Amino acid sequence: MKYDVIVVGGGVIGCAILRELSKYNLKIALLEKEEDVCSGTSKANSAIIHAGYDAENGTLKARFNVEGCKLTKQLAKDLDFTYINNGSFVVCFDETDMPGLENLYERGIKNGVEGLEIISGEKARELEPNLSKNVYAALYAKSAGIVCPFEMTIAFGENAIANGAEIFLNTKVEKIIKNDEGYLINDKYQTRCIVNAAGLYGDFIHNLVCEEKIELSARKGDYCLFDKEVGSLVKHTIFQLPNKFGKGVLVAPTAHGNMLIGPSATDILDKEATATTQKDLNMIIEKSRLSVECIPMNKVITSFSGLRARPSGNDFIIKEAADNFFDAVGIESPGLSSAPAIGVYLSEMIANKLNARKKDNFINTRKGINKLNKMDKETRAKLIKENPLYGNIICRCEEISEGEIVDAIHRPIPATSLDAIKRRVRAGMGRCQGGFCSPKVMEIIARELNKPLQEVTKNNSASLLVYGRLGEEE
Repeated sequence: MKYDVIVVGGGVIGCAILRELSKYNLKIALLEKEEDVCSGTSKANSAIIHAGYDAENGTLKARFNVEGCKLTKQLAKDLDFTYINNGSFVVCFDETDMPGLENLYERGIKNGVEGLEIISGEKARELEPNLSKNVYAALYAKSAGIVCPFEMTIAFGENAIANGAEIFLNTKVEKIIKNDEGYLINDKYQTRCIVNAAGLYGDFIHNLVCEEKIELSARKGDYCLFDKEVGSLVKHTIFQLPNKFGKGVLVAPTAHGNMLIGPSATDILDKEATATTQKDLNMIIEKSRLSVECIPMNKVITSFSGLRARPSGNDFIIKEAADNFFDAVGIESPGLSSAPAIGVYLSEMIANKLNARKKDNFINTRKGINKLNKMDKETRAKLIKENPLYGNIICRCEEISEGEIVDAIHRPIPATSLDAIKRRVRAGMGRCQGGFCSPKVMEIIARELNKPLQEVTKNNSASLLVYGRLGEEE
């Protein structure tokens, strides 16, 4: 199988690059080790589109954050994923913190962030009534937003497929050989060029090819997710003054109407260790209440953690690291915000290297899955009349129909697991966290993919959910 470019890694960075590469007359593909895209760092993060004031002037983080923030709003319209321009606050609690807030403001202005201003605590509480009375002042960034990272990643991937790209799931890269034609991956995929967007394992992929080795470490962040009943407690994303471990604990609405607090910042050795800890959860609860005192912890519906790749330096690693081998690794925060701009930058670099021209027939838009709970009564009735499956509600918490689940299974990037369905249509994301709908979703997956219920997984092949029926002999 021969390609011009192969992207390794199906997170938001890899899919954004793939989508931008699909604008050119190139034969391209993406290899992802899990059963679905958006299965690593991209699935468990703060879901924030940062304004761009935090990164040091002159860094790739600063450049791509500001550029990516500007691109996201139009991309959300073109590719039909959820995005809300809600703005953000960075709060401080004492007059002595003002120099830190002013430094952020000045840095943001130099980075090209628009709509920045420092406001008093009183003004901040006018805009955000539940803000703590101890907030002294805030940096207000009007350009910041929130997004659904699952929808965003999947939208990039599906649009790339519509423009001729291929995505191979359950395909772990274990071997890369340099040859006269470029690179041979796993003795199967021949390509002129490789893009390494392998997230936490970007160092492994890089070190298979490059003489100068790199090392990426894992930093874990724990979060608490709240019921939609309290989703309107805050309207803006509320940060605290950042420290050496990151942007601090935030309190934020989500793009789907929940509320989120977190993350912690714990450096760990195991790149698969995503279990939450009581210590870290207690820490984010305590610190989040500095910003918003009235956080109702009895409304938490789940806690989770995500891992981000930490490079040895303090910037993204985005460059041609070997001949026709391009790194896009060490993409910690603000990676989600930066993804669209990284895609544009690397695709242009690669196209120039390969002398590729842009297509005349690039498909710029994509229609997502029908969202029954966002429709008015007339539109919903019409859809149900056309396809009665939309009239059968499977997930009560999120009002997700059988029709939406079936659509997700048969999309260009098919949802073949319980988690893949959850990421696309939110069945199992609600108050009961799948307690009611999971068996029904599994039955639909089994039916639509024509396989036994025992083969339906939560995510990858090692996560079987059903081992047989009671009373059956082993």
